[in-house]
Amino acid sequence: MYAFLLSALGTAALLLVGYQSVNLIVRLDYSPVNSPDKRLLNWAIESVGSGPIMAVVGVAAFVLLFFFFSRRIISGLEEIAQGIERMAEGDLSHRLEVTSSDEFGQVAKGLNTMAERLEQSIAEERAAAKAKNELITGVSHDLRTPLTSILGFLEYVEKDRYQDETEMRYYVNIAYEKALMLKKLIDDLFEYTRLSGGLPVEFVPLNLGRLVHQAAEEAMPMLEAAGMSYEVTGTEDELRVNASPIELVRVFENLLSNAARYGSDGELVELDVAREGTLARVTVSNFGEPIPERDLPHVFDRFYRVDASRSQHTGGSGLGLAITRTIVELHGGTIEVFSDSDRTDFVLRLPLA
Repeated sequence: MYAFLLSALGTAALLLVGYQSVNLIVRLDYSPVNSPDKRLLNWAIESVGSGPIMAVVGVAAFVLLFFFFSRRIISGLEEIAQGIERMAEGDLSHRLEVTSSDEFGQVAKGLNTMAERLEQSIAEERAAAKAKNELITGVSHDLRTPLTSILGFLEYVEKDRYQDETEMRYYVNIAYEKALMLKKLIDDLFEYTRLSGGLPVEFVPLNLGRLVHQAAEEAMPMLEAAGMSYEVTGTEDELRVNASPIELVRVFENLLSNAARYGSDGELVELDVAREGTLARVTVSNFGEPIPERDLPHVFDRFYRVDASRSQHTGGSGLGLAITRTIVELHGGTIEVFSDSDRTDFVLRLPLA
């Protein structure tokens, strides 16, 4: 539209200036009457007429001016067309250059945003497919291991491959323990898929300090069996958070269970509850064997075990800490782990109500 208006105004101005110039040349007596230029002008005016001449000159001028004023528009359209073609061919990393804030700049910006979102969506889809394959692989492996043991020892009993009743009971007991391990893995897997699937969780205001005390009290038999005790500190202030009590208790059960499995050498679990700005912070510490530095970034990954043989021996499913992180993130919080030769700290933060 701007190019059309500018071309029309420019053409009108050129015609006006040209008309006035011709009149001036014809009327002024600056050259002989029979000069070639005057004869040519007089012949053109008398033979063709000033109207047709101005029309031809006006059309030519309008076309030239329109091309001149619209060349930037044409260039922008070509760039956008080329960009769309590259994106359509699968090059979603291509970005159009935004050089102005006009309509073309807005179009380029919109196409770049669309390409970014599409690229992100494809990446998320690929990550989801990869995670699904990894989950199936991990589940298959972790289910097969105890199931193979169960079938093996039950086969001994079924085929009477034992010397006496004591040995038979030994085989049955091992099969039973493996069955319990299998049940725990299935339960953890169900819990993980339920939480990861985005099922709704009902939040209520609750006192975080009391919840931590309750979880520690309920874990006391497990801690005593591991030769450990617990200590809760820093709960003078009432810290209220919006949370699901059942899910949040599960978080502390997992952390205390992890401490009982791998921190029993330290004989103590510390739970410190404190305010940190607009957040409530809970630190669960044990003083047992440290987590190797190479394993720290992966302890919350599915089926990741710092010590696979020890985890399987103690009944670890490799899903407990993954479930813990999922629950914490579901509450809008974060969880980190720090470990050195003195202690291992799991630090979770939740928004205050």
